Amino acid sequence: MTLATGMKGTAVRARFTVTGIVQGVGFRPFVHGVATGLGLAGSVGNDAAGVVVEVEGAAADVDALEAALRERAPALAAVETVTRTALPATGAVGFTIAPSDPSAPGPRTLVSADTAPCAACLAELTDPADRRFRHPFVNCTNCGPRLSIVCDVPYDRATTTMARFAMCPACAAEYHDPRDRRFHAQPVCCPDCGPTVRLDGVAEDALDRAVQRLAAGEILAVKGLGGYHLAVRADHEAGVARLRAAKHREDKPFALLAGDLAVADGLVRLDPVAREVLAGRRRPIVLRPRRAGAAVAAAVAPRTAELGVMLPPTPLHHLLAADLGRPLVLTSGNSSEEPIAHRDDDAAERLAPLVDGFLTHDRAIRTRVDDSVVRVARGRVVPVRRARGYAPEPVPLGFRVLRPVLACGAEQKVTITLAAGRRAFPSSHIGDLENLATLRAFTDAIEHLGRLFAITPEVVAHDLHPQYRSTSYALGRDDLEPVAVQHHHAHVASCLAEHGWGPDDGPALGVAYDGTGWGPDGTVWGGELLLASLCAARRVGHLQTVGLPGGAAAVRAPWRMAAAWLGAEGRDLAVAGRHRDRWDAVTTLAGASATLATSSAGRLFDAVAALVGVRDTTTYEGQAAVELEQRVDPDEHTAYPVGPARDGVVPVGDLVAAVADDVRAGVDPGRIAARFHHGLADATVRAVVPAAAAHGVGTAVLSGGVFVNQVLTERVRAGLEAAGLRVLTHERVPCTDAGISLGQAAVAACGGRPVAPGEGEGS
Repeated sequence: MTLATGMKGTAVRARFTVTGIVQGVGFRPFVHGVATGLGLAGSVGNDAAGVVVEVEGAAADVDALEAALRERAPALAAVETVTRTALPATGAVGFTIAPSDPSAPGPRTLVSADTAPCAACLAELTDPADRRFRHPFVNCTNCGPRLSIVCDVPYDRATTTMARFAMCPACAAEYHDPRDRRFHAQPVCCPDCGPTVRLDGVAEDALDRAVQRLAAGEILAVKGLGGYHLAVRADHEAGVARLRAAKHREDKPFALLAGDLAVADGLVRLDPVAREVLAGRRRPIVLRPRRAGAAVAAAVAPRTAELGVMLPPTPLHHLLAADLGRPLVLTSGNSSEEPIAHRDDDAAERLAPLVDGFLTHDRAIRTRVDDSVVRVARGRVVPVRRARGYAPEPVPLGFRVLRPVLACGAEQKVTITLAAGRRAFPSSHIGDLENLATLRAFTDAIEHLGRLFAITPEVVAHDLHPQYRSTSYALGRDDLEPVAVQHHHAHVASCLAEHGWGPDDGPALGVAYDGTGWGPDGTVWGGELLLASLCAARRVGHLQTVGLPGGAAAVRAPWRMAAAWLGAEGRDLAVAGRHRDRWDAVTTLAGASATLATSSAGRLFDAVAALVGVRDTTTYEGQAAVELEQRVDPDEHTAYPVGPARDGVVPVGDLVAAVADDVRAGVDPGRIAARFHHGLADATVRAVVPAAAAHGVGTAVLSGGVFVNQVLTERVRAGLEAAGLRVLTHERVPCTDAGISLGQAAVAACGGRPVAPGEGEGS
């Protein structure tokens, strides 16, 4: 039967080109089902740019298909555009899925993020009657590996690391059946034709033996979705302590794997938003307040009031958690400061000294993807690390990028961003560029993302800091035009960009609080008020500066910052007694004219943490500030007073003096921590509101790693909103240096100019 004529009228034919995240998410089966249900003829297929649908039938039915493409796409899809082109009718019959066309010109399609197992797959995993019972790689069009296995696009089995696994007849039948949820699911497999799990190279009873060894307190390297984890029983004191020593990770908390929400709820306090995020398809690590008596070893998260918990991100993790029946420590498979291991040979070499055995499988991981981390506070989801489940989803831009940009990020928490058209593609978390392995991961991310999305950059954006390895890489690219972007301008611009700001939008009042950023005046910035757009920024205020005694040594030793601030304020405290042999030398160094000055909010937090006895030295970035926030007494609402800003300079030395007075008076550290947080927040509001009014702006932006601190963030937000300002915070990328590359890309794409000195340049 042809569709040239019929009761519904003369047939029409149309081509629909669909872009967005439309490959690897069941889009072609969805189109097939809708089209056949409407009695339409034609085809659907992938090309390098997205999905192409050609249909023929009654005009009303073709219109209905178009509405479905726009409004009823599969859950994992993210449709960006649907373009319709009229074609002459041909009298076609039947509807097919056409072979993919990798040669189509134009921009590449988007690649889906890796996705946790769906409910239907989990039901099969636990059903003894199902042929995929306890199959660690069960997946379908609605879930499973995506970015981590994609080698190229179009997204077909041949361009993934599943290409080596030939489908058995049963899987092939599902794959070709339009009525099956595995219809054209590229990673489809089963125990007969899929990857195999092995414990130390032996497949027989691998999972059972792994669980037995974990139960005994052994440490196993477990190959997951985007890399290796190190796993040990969370309540095994000796095992956790041994893992901490092996990783050279003195204090930084370990993440926990909970088998289900009930187990997670026994570890941390969950609100409805945290429950939704934990159980969602992205499966990040969620930071929440720990419950008293949570059954975890003391070494899991020493001196912190929070725990990071995730639910199983893969079927393999579901099986491990269920069989063990208790939470696991699940931390990145690496030594401290190295990238997560994802290749089997690299893992065998680097992780062997850390573990008692290897639980592996033979599905290769093409792209390293670490665990994502979010913080849920006051009903808001705050991104801390953007990786598995989120990358490589693009950030839509509020303008068109005319010359493709590569942005190289900073030095710590590095990501790269590629921007072209109306999209920016931040990479997954890479790490700190402190070793050769991370630098290799950095360059691989640039090459792989560029190939996946067919972006050939013409401009390379980089930080001002001359000694950052990311800067050296950028300046070494002779084929690209370099654009230097000041660190704190990039922070503010990243938040503006994710909220749809464009080059024609006016400036906002940006508050950029972090640890370290190179200032154009030769000092170390970190407590900045910037009048900033995507195109330019001007410093209009900053926190009071103080000497940075010893440079990087002061970052690792908060007591040095306490000495610097107490010396500047003409005060002394008992903290000096803990470091009497070096105290006078450090205070002298801090006041020396040759010592770099810093306005850093992060270093201010360090100083206060040392003054109240929370932390004299640190073993990971931001540790002192994290532990100080967690000491805040929630029942204390008083704020230390801070004098008015003068020439744009906020006199935060007043906070240090007030802290010193209360320490000397024996006030509880929790109350001191609360008063400090509230005082800094109120001083920030009192500086921002008149600055915004003076420059005629109605929007304030909060960015920089210090704003991971939700006690500070929420009080600043409330104060600014009460004053009538719109407040923007990060929702898509972290406020830390992990968001820097997005800001750099946006500024460079807009032809951004360097940060200009402003009227707030006094110290």
